[in-house]
Amino acid sequence: MSAFNVVRMRVRPEFVDEVVGFYRDRPLDMPGLRAMTLVQTGAGDFTLIGEWDDMAAIAAARPQMVASLDGRRHMLEDLGGGLGVTDPVSGPAVVERRV
Repeated sequence: MSAFNVVRMRVRPEFVDEVVGFYRDRPLDMPGLRAMTLVQTGAGDFTLIGEWDDMAAIAAARPQMVASLDGRRHMLEDLGGGLGVTDPVSGPAVVERRV
């Protein structure tokens, strides 16, 4: 089964178009990455969902994902509660259903 990483972030208003454009146009060039979806959950609130072959692929891509984030940290607002600018989680799928 697939594995997923999910990252919640809040984009500063002046950077919303730039961040959306980055994820819209970014090549999906990480080994094991099957799909990426950016969901807007509020005015500047976004959740990025990556679907991967397995947890090993997520772990291998982590340095590249962190490097990408490092180039955009100034575009994000602190989420509070000691989280910093992102709230990332990942794990293997335990149920997968598709129509």
